Amino acid sequence: MDYQKIIDKYYPAGSPLRDIYMRHCRKVADLALNIARMHNLPLVEDQIEAAAMLHDIGIFLTDASGIQCYGTEPYIKHGVLGAELLRQEGVDETIAAVAEHHTGAGISADDVVTLGLPLPPGDYMPRTLLERLVCYADKFYSKSGDMKRKSLERVRLSMSKHAGDTSARFEKLHEEFG
Repeated sequence: MDYQKIIDKYYPAGSPLRDIYMRHCRKVADLALNIARMHNLPLVEDQIEAAAMLHDIGIFLTDASGIQCYGTEPYIKHGVLGAELLRQEGVDETIAAVAEHHTGAGISADDVVTLGLPLPPGDYMPRTLLERLVCYADKFYSKSGDMKRKSLERVRLSMSKHAGDTSARFEKLHEEFG
């Protein structure tokens, strides 16, 4: 799959957002690939790379000026919006589901309701090995600031600021991939 063609379509060369997007996704992809190799995960490397490079494809549709996104939707919807966009592009559901299920350490259907999140009703938990891997790797890189790899302690602190079972969900991912 030519993930770069999709990125090029939505993130024009020379734009500040493209630089942010490419730097972040490349770091996530590299970490996911390293984890997969280290743990001998039964995944195809090309699929890991494509999923990691496309997991945030929907950010340009959101309102997050700190990372050069000037869309109208709340940032928390970037995964759902990205998955929808990837499906419209004819991307395999395996990759689209990674975009849809990578936000936070997963968002449960109960979270959507009880926290009043601006998401369509549904479960956005990472279910497959690929979804969980990219979700985990993504937590170690921000799209703002110096974009250096976060320490485990910093990721844990970030996860603890979210409501619900986010910290416990992250710890399960860390047990699997850390």
